[in-house]
Amino acid sequence: MEQKIDFRSDTVTKPTAGMLDAMMNAKVGDDVYGEDETVHALETKLASMFQMEAGLFCPSGTMTNQIAIKCFTQPMDEVICDQTAHVYRYEGGGIAYNSLASVRLLYGERGILTPELIEPEINEENIHYPRTSLVVLENTVNKGGGKCYTLEQIEAVHNLCNIKGLKLHLDGARLFNALVATGDKAALYGHFFDGISICLSKGLGAPVGSVLLGSNEMIKQARRLRKVLGGGMRQAGFLAAAGIYALDHHVDRLAQDHQHAKALANALENVNYVEKVMSPETNIVLFDVASRYKAVEVVRALGRKGILCNATSAKTIRLVTHLDVSAAMIEQTIEVIGKLEV
Repeated sequence: MEQKIDFRSDTVTKPTAGMLDAMMNAKVGDDVYGEDETVHALETKLASMFQMEAGLFCPSGTMTNQIAIKCFTQPMDEVICDQTAHVYRYEGGGIAYNSLASVRLLYGERGILTPELIEPEINEENIHYPRTSLVVLENTVNKGGGKCYTLEQIEAVHNLCNIKGLKLHLDGARLFNALVATGDKAALYGHFFDGISICLSKGLGAPVGSVLLGSNEMIKQARRLRKVLGGGMRQAGFLAAAGIYALDHHVDRLAQDHQHAKALANALENVNYVEKVMSPETNIVLFDVASRYKAVEVVRALGRKGILCNATSAKTIRLVTHLDVSAAMIEQTIEVIGKLEV
């Protein structure tokens, strides 16, 4: 099979023709001087969409998350998150390195945190303990198989943080997937979070970039932190234009990715080398291989048939659907899944 169908991540997408046209025609300036009107337009667009005061365009979601954590903590503080959280597992130890904070890890069902899980882990005021100052949620939960928070769940965590005097940050790496899946409105999110990180280079299909949302004062501090981390870009409007195009043209189509993920999950339920499939809510399919197999063996076998994916543990494999995977490719993949010999 010559054609490769790439399910490794939704970060592998290429800009569409319309997106490339928007990028090439962007009006740009030096963003470090605050003179790039396309960057400003993207930041303003997302801040308005989520009813927050301001936004900051950064090269990556790791940078927006790490900036937010540093804004909301002091050295010797503690951050509460799920043990699967991207900010803990996949950001290079950045919480310790950048913010000099410790982390309290919780074990939510598919990565979803609740007030009942969080409240007992909030430290009382005591010189022996780090000061709990921040809760971080992830929506959708990557290692939870694209599991979504509902607004009701978010509101409950927000209310607890408000009572306890904690800041609440959202790693919204696939937030628009969650909004499409739940039908919740972006405008309601700003009421619940002190910071929101929105990635443009996953399901939305932009090549680069994330935007951090928050208050005017928080974003002012964040801009300084972006500079010291090396994230100040110059004519970044070429990249920001891709984000604007994605927000205007690629949100509703996420539902198609979710349908494709369900089709893959259904196919995986019916083969002997799969033990368990996590029911997908959005565009991520996680499945465990049967006990006599290793995940890497199944990944290699799929790769030989032109299906690219990743093992996330010794037993678990991840498939991620995205805008570069067509309905015909899904059909082809389902055929391979059904006939695969490991």
